[in-house]
Amino acid sequence: MDIRDVEVIAPNFKRRLSGVTSTIVQLLPLQAKTIGIATIGPDVLPRAVPRLPYSALSGLWRRPRTRPFRIWHARRNIEMLAGLVLRDVLRMPLRLVFTSAAQRRHTGWTRFLIRRMDAVVATSTRSAAYLTVPHRVVMHGIDLSAFSPDGPPPEGDIAERLAGRKVVGCSGRIRHQKGTDLFVDAMITLLPRFPEWTAVVTGRTTSEHRDFEAELLERIAAAGLSDRILFTGEVDDIAAWFRRFDLYVAPPRNEGFGLTPLEAMASGVPVVASDAGAFRDLIVEGGTGRVVPAGDAPALSAAIEPFLADDALRLRAGRDALDHVRRHFPLEREAAELRAVYEALWEDG
Repeated sequence: MDIRDVEVIAPNFKRRLSGVTSTIVQLLPLQAKTIGIATIGPDVLPRAVPRLPYSALSGLWRRPRTRPFRIWHARRNIEMLAGLVLRDVLRMPLRLVFTSAAQRRHTGWTRFLIRRMDAVVATSTRSAAYLTVPHRVVMHGIDLSAFSPDGPPPEGDIAERLAGRKVVGCSGRIRHQKGTDLFVDAMITLLPRFPEWTAVVTGRTTSEHRDFEAELLERIAAAGLSDRILFTGEVDDIAAWFRRFDLYVAPPRNEGFGLTPLEAMASGVPVVASDAGAFRDLIVEGGTGRVVPAGDAPALSAAIEPFLADDALRLRAGRDALDHVRRHFPLEREAAELRAVYEALWEDG
């Protein structure tokens, strides 16, 4: 992209996949249809995401063609710090926006950075409660063309083994924080009473969590359920797996925002989730699914059980989930609300 046409820069300074990275990957190609926007950082994102090389930073002293300044939209501390250096040290014509998803009191360093932003966005009412500066809540949306009930099913040996089975799924990195053990414990409790169901866990296990995964696999084997609680590892097409799930469980102990319940509901799948991240803002309790206290394994099992036992309940909740996401959480709504934040800054000059 010609730097003179770039109105907003959304830096991505992390190499590994994260929730923030996933947001940028989904959101920027849509935003680029209406504003000049690009990311900058390590070359790890798909080609569909508009990006600038680091060498383009020298062009930030020049204003864009049609705006009085550019907007630097940070989502991490390091990106806020970079924006401050560019604006306050190098005196580049920038305004700084920060999106906060944290569900806890910010550190003193983060609060220092946030106070120097020109605008602040919170991703949920819960994250907004931890902010002490003026802000606007803009909840994430979901790409309804990528996540929907229509599309190909997953492929591979595990997918073939699930033919004719009902599937309860859990997706995310395998670690204590994500509550993978809570899901496994619930399945060990419930699956012996529901022989038509199989559990599938998708997600990567990093080296520091290999022992945690090994312990879970030992517990599953001891329960005689190794053929009914399956770990796929990281998958190439998670949307296909959401279409294959009949029920989705999101059990993290803590979370920033958490997109997977939206991805499941957009696929027509009801969700049982812990009260972490923004899940209580996403799920209609008793309608599109259930929300239980984070870390409460018995409550998680009790909330899952009716969906395994009652096909009519589960199918009705899945229909309601699909309608709910299509009405309230399209990615276009998020893009429009962020654009309003940018436009307010440009109007104020």
